[in-house]
Amino acid sequence: MTTEKPAVLFVCVHNAGRSQMAAGYLRELGGGRVDVLSAGSEPKDQINPVAVEAMAEEGIDIAGNTPKILTVDAVKESDVVITMGCGDACPIFPGKRYEDWELEDPAGKSIETVRRVRDDIRGRVEALLAEIAPAA
Repeated sequence: MTTEKPAVLFVCVHNAGRSQMAAGYLRELGGGRVDVLSAGSEPKDQINPVAVEAMAEEGIDIAGNTPKILTVDAVKESDVVITMGCGDACPIFPGKRYEDWELEDPAGKSIETVRRVRDDIRGRVEALLAEIAPAA
């Protein structure tokens, strides 16, 4: 980590559920201490509406987000790259921190399942934030 704001990239296949929820939490909980990016190896055309609903229950609005394609530049710009089931699609660069979070894909799942995934993501994001950009 540098003394500048760390940048975190969340990557999943469709950039429509898990990575968007994680990015929403990190933006909200990080309070500007972290730059947040998200992308997908095969992005959908819109965010999963059940993920939007689950995050809205937490007071976090991700409805206006758009899935983005994973680029080499996004990985280069990031200090930490968190993958969520995107396999080998993510390019590897020396000096970056990589983590793979094994999370159930919320696509097509009930709100109860998506809430469980959301809550798992929140705990992981809180732990990551405490490590890379603790509150002053």
